[in-house]
Amino acid sequence: MSRRAASTPPVARRILQGDRQALARLITQVENRDPAALPAVRSLYPHSGKATVVGLTGPLGVGKSSLVNLLLGHLRRQGRSVGVVAVDPSSPFSGGSILGDRIRLERPPGDSDVFIRSMASRGHAGGVALATRETVRLLDAFGMDVVLVETVGSGQSDVEIHDVATTSVVVVVPHLGDEVQSLKAGLFEIADVFCVNKADLPGADAAARYLNEMTQLGGRNGGWRPAVVQTSTVGPKGIEELWTAVARHEAFLDSSGTRQELDRRRLTDEILGLVRERVDARLAEVFAREPELQSFLDRVVAREIDPHSVADRLVAEIRRSA
Repeated sequence: MSRRAASTPPVARRILQGDRQALARLITQVENRDPAALPAVRSLYPHSGKATVVGLTGPLGVGKSSLVNLLLGHLRRQGRSVGVVAVDPSSPFSGGSILGDRIRLERPPGDSDVFIRSMASRGHAGGVALATRETVRLLDAFGMDVVLVETVGSGQSDVEIHDVATTSVVVVVPHLGDEVQSLKAGLFEIADVFCVNKADLPGADAAARYLNEMTQLGGRNGGWRPAVVQTSTVGPKGIEELWTAVARHEAFLDSSGTRQELDRRRLTDEILGLVRERVDARLAEVFAREPELQSFLDRVVAREIDPHSVADRLVAEIRRSA
């Protein structure tokens, strides 16, 4: 056994060998922010970076789960292995799912090339869980060709899917005119592909025309013009065209040389996010441990001292303890 293989945690070795139960357990640890997961997560990182990661976002009720099911079937017919991460909004207090329907997808019986994981956002802004990036990366290292990430959009603030996916699909439906209008100030900026779902309803052609006009007006970094595709789960229709649009964008990332640039930006954001998470935890620990800081809080409540001054003291305390 090589030195590198010997230093690989057993759970990571089992995942690389295709152990689905080991993968599920590690994802649970990651979702719970369990420090015990870090050695395996670190050792699996070099095995990631090969999967196509597609994010689907948009307002409630546009049919994203149905689209994911149809895309899953389309990709399996092509012989591709698929991982699915379904993220639902959840309470920032209890961590429970607000919608109450986190499990909406089922793995086809006996299909070992499909892995579906549902998780709650745990109150995290933007609709994307803190652990989503790492879960996607674990599915990538596990050997999935494609990872589909479905998240419930929350209007203009839901742009974090673009920090997870290599291609972001924004899903709308014909009768949500106000939602389509809001794209100019929010989701429009992160869409690589627009999907007008429920195209069997009146107004689908008009919505597609509007989105096409908008994509002609606004330029995007790197020169990509978002594709506009119409789909329907009745029939169904447009699923192959949707995946073709995704594949075109993935090819563009390679031919234009922008994939590495985007990867650097995403990883920079991820590293800074991990630093903030660690610093926040350390700050909370120091604040709870030091009686002097608690007395400062009392003085802030009494308006005897301002929050900035206490924050400076807290930073100074961390520097001393470091």
